[in-house]
Amino acid sequence: MIIQLHEDTTAEQKAGIAATVTSLGYKITEVKTQQGHYMIGTGKKEFDLRTLGHLPGISDIHRVSDDYKLVSRKWKVERTQIDLGDGVVIGKDSLTIMAGPCSIETEKQVEATIDHLIKNGVRIMRGGVFKPRSSPYAFRGLGVEGLKMWHSIARAKGIKIISEVMQVSQIADMYDFVDVFQVGARNTQNFNLLDELGKVDKPVMIKRGISGTIEELLSSAEYVFSGGNERLLLCERGIRTYEKASRNTMDVNAIPILKEKTHLPVIADPSHGVGLREYVEPIALASVIAGADGIIYETHEKPEEAFSDGQQTLDFQESEVMINKLRRVFDLRESF
Repeated sequence: MIIQLHEDTTAEQKAGIAATVTSLGYKITEVKTQQGHYMIGTGKKEFDLRTLGHLPGISDIHRVSDDYKLVSRKWKVERTQIDLGDGVVIGKDSLTIMAGPCSIETEKQVEATIDHLIKNGVRIMRGGVFKPRSSPYAFRGLGVEGLKMWHSIARAKGIKIISEVMQVSQIADMYDFVDVFQVGARNTQNFNLLDELGKVDKPVMIKRGISGTIEELLSSAEYVFSGGNERLLLCERGIRTYEKASRNTMDVNAIPILKEKTHLPVIADPSHGVGLREYVEPIALASVIAGADGIIYETHEKPEEAFSDGQQTLDFQESEVMINKLRRVFDLRESF
């Protein structure tokens, strides 16, 4: 169950609520986030919610049987919106587009990409400065100094930044220079990292694990929410299957399923989802029709010269064409 507390609930009232819930055979965990104060009750004994509803200090109470309680849509009907400031809002009645290179490489590259985004009305730039690579000999990013350079240029042009954090020690170094922390597919079940991101007051986008289930993705989000951070995004980025025709298998099915199960915004990553440039656009369009709140993809002025993932990266002309199609398809979806 989820017990929502009033903002002014006293310590004495909380103790009374906890004692009553414990007497019913439930374990209580208190969760305080940027936007609310909750008590999470876990147990299996059936009881009448009215047993608790009258207690002082309680704003509302919900029965949620899912293991992932706080991210479940069973208690929060209104969908979560993520406000990044300066008029940039993710979720609910809008389509958010995030685009940029796989890796931040040079100042010139950043400037060219930002000019492309501004020209096409895109307000969020993606890019990696810490790169988890399968080979230890591949380019692994410019690190914090590259992030600072990118941030300086982006801020001057009104562009928000989303970038991947790989370990707990990087959070503090990155904090002042990102608007959204990204948890990559390889770290979806890095629970130490998720716990620490629960303590920050910036949004976090969690990508689905390479072989992860939908429920495991939701459970990862629950870690962050229960740690105190409810500004969360979920990202479907394709999963590993036996199919070898593409880099991954983009699970478009997951998008409407996630929209049904959670109140959090759902983002689709067609670049990693299929891994081949020629298929990124149709997968992105299909994801919008399936209900995605946003698309994150890779674009580079010269993909053939990109330091990483050039094979799945759109050039600027291809990117512009896709952006226009995405918006038309979104308008079509909203008219249904």
